[in-house]
Amino acid sequence: MKSSDPQAGFRSRADAFSVVLLLTVCALVIRLPFLGDANADIDEQLYSLIGNAMLDGKLPFVDLWDRKPFGLFLLYALAHAIGGPSPLAYQLFATGFAVLGAVLARHLALTLVDRTVAMGAGVLYLILMALYGPHSGQTEIFHVPAMLAMAILVRDPGHPHAIRRALAAMLIGGLALQIKYTVVPQCAFFGLWALWGQYGRDRSLVRLAGLAAAFAALGLLPTALVGLSYLAIGEWDAFWFANFVSFFDRLPSPAGRFSAHWLYQLPLVALAGLGAYAALRMGIPTDKRAYAFYAAWLLASLATVFLPSTVYAYYYAALVPATILLALPFLDRSGPLRLAPMLVAIAICFSLLYYGTRVDATQRSRAGMAQLVATISPLVDDRRRCLWIFDGPTALYRETGSCLPTRFIYPDHLNNALERDALGIRQIDEVRRILAQPPAVIVTADIPFTTQNEEVKALVMRTVTRDYERRSQARIHARTISVWVLRDGPAQAD
Repeated sequence: MKSSDPQAGFRSRADAFSVVLLLTVCALVIRLPFLGDANADIDEQLYSLIGNAMLDGKLPFVDLWDRKPFGLFLLYALAHAIGGPSPLAYQLFATGFAVLGAVLARHLALTLVDRTVAMGAGVLYLILMALYGPHSGQTEIFHVPAMLAMAILVRDPGHPHAIRRALAAMLIGGLALQIKYTVVPQCAFFGLWALWGQYGRDRSLVRLAGLAAAFAALGLLPTALVGLSYLAIGEWDAFWFANFVSFFDRLPSPAGRFSAHWLYQLPLVALAGLGAYAALRMGIPTDKRAYAFYAAWLLASLATVFLPSTVYAYYYAALVPATILLALPFLDRSGPLRLAPMLVAIAICFSLLYYGTRVDATQRSRAGMAQLVATISPLVDDRRRCLWIFDGPTALYRETGSCLPTRFIYPDHLNNALERDALGIRQIDEVRRILAQPPAVIVTADIPFTTQNEEVKALVMRTVTRDYERRSQARIHARTISVWVLRDGPAQAD
């Protein structure tokens, strides 16, 4: 039985419990290979480090630098406040958001399909989110559920409480902006859809202008409150530069926005294409306005993906919910193939996870990390004998208990040529300052993730060759990570 109201998705509390339990089990199984792996992915190692540091009184943008919004670090701080400093804390926290997203995707799916297919849509959401990058704690796992919540609130402009729901949606969008600013196109789309709905109900232009102003105010409110907090403590410049200047100072990747990952996107393209074909040629959707809303949302999601000058593969996770909803006419069991399309889609997408390969890879990654930690830990402390990671897993700082030699603690910020003019300092000057201390241990990698600043790289390699000895190496995710120990470093540092 298809429902025009997603809120009708649960028949009872017991039904709600069973749906959430099933999706939670699916999420844990899908994400199991990465739980507890400190090097499961790259960026969240920095978010975790900053989140843990916030619990010790450190401030993002001031004491530890990155350009992601304050709200993202606050989520990580909350995860670590609840679950402790280990990566398992934020990974389980992120799993909860994955389940939330799956539940919300199921609710929206009920506008077009029955409960069985809607549950399949929720499972497909979990698989595709893991496939496209947020398998551990990447930002999309947190802001995509917020977009789903906004979609639920504004989808039906004829709802008797449409304005109240739209205002709530804009506040949720504002919170999502504090996770990642690139959700702006989706937030704008939801706001315009809500305004269009009110225009269709013969609202005056004056009232629409007032409503638009209220939408904008609520959307900007969380960011404004964060900015005012930094202003109050005299750190407005640090907040403003990190959040709104450095993004535009960062150089675009030579690869551009559109050159990479096309083969990788085939599952999304196939699902959306088959769904649109079924809708247009077979006329399966019963709620054509809802289906048009999902199609327009997919376009807004594409704007979110391609807004930055450099596009990474995990950005495409923002497309997952709208793609699944657009695919529902093809996946619907009311078609001639019954449940076969949904089951085949789930099977194919799950197979693309290469589950066994990922289990093996994470086991080898954990072994490599353990080897590096065993080598580094006796050589560093949390006061003066610091580790510096020129290139390698940021998680080594926490795993080894090392002090931090710079506020630009993410390796990519000081070694990446694209960041040359985007930090508010010259990379080479900060690297010279770090090496002058000098660090007790330096970590390097043989294969860079991005185009490196050759001047910085040459200085670091000259220094480690002259003043350090290579103590250990470990193979982690196709890269060889080297540990360089200062000759007579620990004794000298005391």
